[in-house]
Amino acid sequence: MSEDTPTPDAAPEGQDAPQETEALQNGIDPATLEAMAQGGDGRNIDALYNVKLDVRVVLGRSRMSIADLLELTRGSVIELDRKVGDPIDIMINDRMVARGDLVKVNGDFIGVALREIVKDFIPGN
Repeated sequence: MSEDTPTPDAAPEGQDAPQETEALQNGIDPATLEAMAQGGDGRNIDALYNVKLDVRVVLGRSRMSIADLLELTRGSVIELDRKVGDPIDIMINDRMVARGDLVKVNGDFIGVALREIVKDFIPGN
């Protein structure tokens, strides 16, 4: 085969392989994907340790019209659908996985103490 002839698995010049492109879009780097593929029996969880996930802590929600939104200025207060002391939601990739409480850590830093893991999140429950 000549140098100019791509191998059957190769992507066209200047493009990533389809599997690699999908992995990059899903936040998995190609090296992690390769390690996962070499796991064989599917039990090699070490390959997943470096996968990055979108974690959000949701204090509450509010619904407002565009007109009200455009009137917001510095110092405006947005009323949320929760009360002080209500648990907050911990979301991973847009899926609720736990509830928790806001806590103060080292003075001014705010963290979350987990109160409950959502049952549907745990495989096999």
